[in-house]
Amino acid sequence: MSDISGTTGTGITDVTGASGGARPPEERRSWAPMVGLFLAQVLMSFNVAALPISLGGMVEDFGVPPTVASTTIVVYGLVVAALVMTGAKLGQRVGWVLIFRVVVALFAVSSLMMIFSPTIGWAIGGQVLAGASAAIIVPALVALIAENYRGAQQATAVGSLGSARAFSGISAFLIGGTLGTLVGWRPVFFITLGLAVAVFALSFRLRGDRGDRSIRIDLVASVLIGAAIVLLTLGFNNLNAWGIVLAGPDAPFSVLGLSPAPVLVLAGIILGQAFFMWTRRRMRLGRVPLVDLSVLSQPTERAAVYAMFVIVAMEAAVNFTVPTYIQVVQGRTPFDTSLAMMPFNLTVFVTATLIVRFYRRHSPRTIALFAFGLTTAALLWLAFVVSNNWETVPTIVGLIAFGIGQGALVTLVFNVLVTAAPKELAGDVGSIRGTTQNLASAVGTAVMGALLVTMLTLNFTQAAVEHPELPEELKAEVGLAQVNFVSNDDLRAKFEETSATPEQIDAAVEINEEERLNTLRLGFLVLAGISALAALPASRLPKYKPEEIPDPMAAGSGDD
Repeated sequence: MSDISGTTGTGITDVTGASGGARPPEERRSWAPMVGLFLAQVLMSFNVAALPISLGGMVEDFGVPPTVASTTIVVYGLVVAALVMTGAKLGQRVGWVLIFRVVVALFAVSSLMMIFSPTIGWAIGGQVLAGASAAIIVPALVALIAENYRGAQQATAVGSLGSARAFSGISAFLIGGTLGTLVGWRPVFFITLGLAVAVFALSFRLRGDRGDRSIRIDLVASVLIGAAIVLLTLGFNNLNAWGIVLAGPDAPFSVLGLSPAPVLVLAGIILGQAFFMWTRRRMRLGRVPLVDLSVLSQPTERAAVYAMFVIVAMEAAVNFTVPTYIQVVQGRTPFDTSLAMMPFNLTVFVTATLIVRFYRRHSPRTIALFAFGLTTAALLWLAFVVSNNWETVPTIVGLIAFGIGQGALVTLVFNVLVTAAPKELAGDVGSIRGTTQNLASAVGTAVMGALLVTMLTLNFTQAAVEHPELPEELKAEVGLAQVNFVSNDDLRAKFEETSATPEQIDAAVEINEEERLNTLRLGFLVLAGISALAALPASRLPKYKPEEIPDPMAAGSGDD
């Protein structure tokens, strides 16, 4: 990484400067450009949150199975994760403001494809286009914040991106759920269309460079990282469906009897390592890499990425666990889910915005350790107080406490990365952020799902074996080796198709209800353990002094 004049060894600018004098007051800019960037983050997050709400409508409209309709969700995430690093380099070549306007316009086109799609293929194509656009918007947001804001304004701007994600989740469930119930799924995407138009109009308030035409995109690295992300995402997302180790009945193929899911994960890891080896070699030869790994050269910067991965994975796990339990087990609606998750999402929204006020009084290390301590305590609390009713005060308190820690951490670790890198590498930071968050979200959701189903199967099977009212013939008839999260009514319906007596059905439902709750509590305990272990990377985050303000964006450059 280029040497930053007047900085400490951690890449943080000393406010007193080399001569000991006070640094001149930083320029303050209008927040109008940031409104456009905030809405761009809302646009992407709202689109993601609206897709699950729209699945039922797409299934009915297009006459396809839910698994086919859910492809819209899968392809969006895959395209974003696979192309985000390439998108960052393309932005550096073309110029961030110009390419930002182009991809926002393409996002508007994707919304039109969703609104007027005659077949499921058009809807899937619309999300491919939206994902490709988001792959450039994600790093563009970081680069444009670095270009337009400094110091405290920059920290506030970065924090707003985290709060925008939570705000989008709330609004998508409430607005999308209402529209989907009263009108249909298509009008939901009029909102994304309107957002895209507003962002495009506000983009003319942004300032940015004209790009560097001499930059060449490393196609080999682009293919390596794209393929690695696709394989990792597909592998983790299908651990539960295809089998964690051995191939299950739903696996498309097997590798010597093994499930293809872990094989894909292993192949993704190998390609990821090949990407890093290729990129380091290219940097040694003095060529422009797909992503400048110097933004991860310091232990503090790597610690920030590790911490970001952990907190996003935990957030994804909670966002998977709670809605799954409410909608699948309790049989309630997405609107009920949004109400149950409202305390958590509102807390994340508020905390991500306000946490920047603590940056001048407390170091990132102190805030991170406190936040991970809070998430650990919250998850432990939830493990002991969670019940079949999510509206209880103890459960709400636990979700709020977890939301405070999560909101603080997402903003904090992102700020550490942006602060540590010079302005010209802000796009690389954005691409690393996008890759980390997308991969962590997939891993958190998939691993939590596989963990819960595996534990439920073991616990339910063991309890059924020990229950005298459930004979071996009935267990084989129902297929208790493949237990999943189901509602009591669905389980009763399944047993009623067998030779089970009413007493045996009642016993099975009672066992399932008890073991579901035990499994949920074990899941929260596992997450609490992961949260506690995250103190290790958190302890490596920078320990700025209160009188130091991270602002390398204003620094000059030097030799390596």
